[in-house]
Amino acid sequence: MKRGYILAGLLLSTFLAAIEGTVIGPAGPRIVGDLGGVELLSWVFTAYLLTMAVTTPIFGKISDLYGRKPVFVIGSVLFLAGSVMCGLAQGMEQLIIFRAIQGIGAGGLIPVTFTIIGDIYPIEERGKIQGYISSVWGISSLVGPLLGGYVVDSLNWRWVFGFNVPFGLLSLYFILRYFHEQMERRKVKIDYAGAVTFTVGVAALLFGLATGGQQFAWNSPILLTVFAVAILMLAAFFIVENKAEEPLVPLRLFRIRDVAYSNVASLLASALLIGLTSYFPLWVQGVLGENATRSGLLLAPMSVCWLVGSVIGGRWIVSRGSRFTSLIGLLLIAIGAIGLVFVTDGTPEAMLMVWNAVYGLGFGLSFTVFTIIAQSSVGYQLRGASTALNSFVKSLGQTIGVAVFGALINQHIAKETASGSVMGVKVTQEDVNSLLSPEKVQQLPLELWNTLRHVLENGLHVLYIVMAAIAAAGVISVLGLRNRAPEAEGSREEA
Repeated sequence: MKRGYILAGLLLSTFLAAIEGTVIGPAGPRIVGDLGGVELLSWVFTAYLLTMAVTTPIFGKISDLYGRKPVFVIGSVLFLAGSVMCGLAQGMEQLIIFRAIQGIGAGGLIPVTFTIIGDIYPIEERGKIQGYISSVWGISSLVGPLLGGYVVDSLNWRWVFGFNVPFGLLSLYFILRYFHEQMERRKVKIDYAGAVTFTVGVAALLFGLATGGQQFAWNSPILLTVFAVAILMLAAFFIVENKAEEPLVPLRLFRIRDVAYSNVASLLASALLIGLTSYFPLWVQGVLGENATRSGLLLAPMSVCWLVGSVIGGRWIVSRGSRFTSLIGLLLIAIGAIGLVFVTDGTPEAMLMVWNAVYGLGFGLSFTVFTIIAQSSVGYQLRGASTALNSFVKSLGQTIGVAVFGALINQHIAKETASGSVMGVKVTQEDVNSLLSPEKVQQLPLELWNTLRHVLENGLHVLYIVMAAIAAAGVISVLGLRNRAPEAEGSREEA
C-alpha cells in the first residue's frame, strides 16, 4: 500500500514537471506580446534549462550520499516557489530570473523521481513502472498545450504557472508521509571543486551559445572571454573528476557502452523536443495567425502518440532489445523532422498533426529506453548518479537546442529587419512583438502583417532543416547500442 502512495506521489511530481513544460509553449507568444522582448523569448526556456542542467548531477550525487527524500523535498519546494513567482513577474527580466529558480528545483526533483523508482521496484517491474511514468508525460503533454492554450486565450498567461502548484503540494505530502528509505551511514566527501568548475564551465558555455550573434557579436571580446572561461573550467572539471574520491559526475560511467551511446542519443533527441515544443507555437500563432488554443490542439497528437510509444517501448526493450526499440524511435523522430521541413503556410493542418504524431511516437519509444538503460547498467551506489547524468544530458540537449535555435531565428529576423524595412515596408521591433500578440496583431496593416509572417516563416524553415539534420545524427548514434534486454539485478556492469 505504501509503495502505491509513493508511486502516486512520483506520478504527480512527474505530472508537475511535464505540465509546466508543456503549458509554457503556447504561452510564449502571448508573453512576448504582453512583456515585449521577442529577442529574450528563448531565455524564458534557457534560464530554466540552464539551471536545471547544472544542478541535476549535483543533486543526483547528493541523493546517493544523503538520500533521495531530502533532495526530493528541497527540489519540490524550490520548483513550486519559482512557479508562483513566475506568475507574478512584472517584466521579461524578472520572469527569466524566476524561471531559473524553477530550474534549480527541477534539477533536484526530476532525476530523483526516476531514481526512487529504480530503488523501490525490481528490474522485472521497472520497465512497466517507467512506462507509467512516461505515460504521465504523454497525458500531461496532451493536457498541457490544450489547457494552457485555452487559459491563455480565456484568462491570462500568468495562470499557466499555477497549474502545477496543487499537484506539487499533494506529491510532496505523499513522499513525506509514506516514503521511508534505509540509508547506510557512511563517511562522504562532497566534490566541491567539481561542483564549482562544472557549474561555471557549463553556465559560461550555455550563456555564450544563447547570446552569441544576438546580445554580443561572435567575435566580441566579451563573448571570446566567456568561451575561454568555459573551456578552462570544463577542462579543469575533467581533471578534478578523474582524481576526486567522490566525483560529482563519475566519468567512468562513459566506459559502459550502452550508457555512453544512450546519453549521446538523449542529447540529440532532447534538442529536437525543445525545438518542436518551443517554436512550433510560433509557426501556428505567428505564421498561420491562429490562437494559443489552436497551437495546443495541433501539438496534441504528439502527446497522445508519446503515451502510446512509451507503453510500447517499455515492453519492446524486454522482448526485442534496446537497440531495436530506440532505433525505431529515432527513425520515427527523423521522419517527423523531415516532414516539417516541407511545410508551408499553405500546408493543411491535418498534415501538421500527422508529423507531430510521428514525432511523439518516436519520443515515447526512445526516451523510455534511455532511462531504463541508465538505471539497469549500474548498481545502487551509482544509480542516482547515472540517472542524474541521463537527466542532465537531456536538459543540456534542450538548453543547447533552445539557445542555438533561438539564435538562428533571432539572427534571421534581425538580418531581415536591420534596415528598418522589408521589401519596402517599414518595420520596427514593436511590430515584430505585435505579430505574436492576438490583440496587437489586429492593429497591424495587412501588408505589414503579411511581410512579417513570411520573415518568421523563413526563419522557422531554416530551423526545421537544422532539426532534420540533428534527427539523422540521432539515428546513427543509437546504432552503437547493444541489442539486449536490461540485465537482472546483480549482473550489471560496474564502471
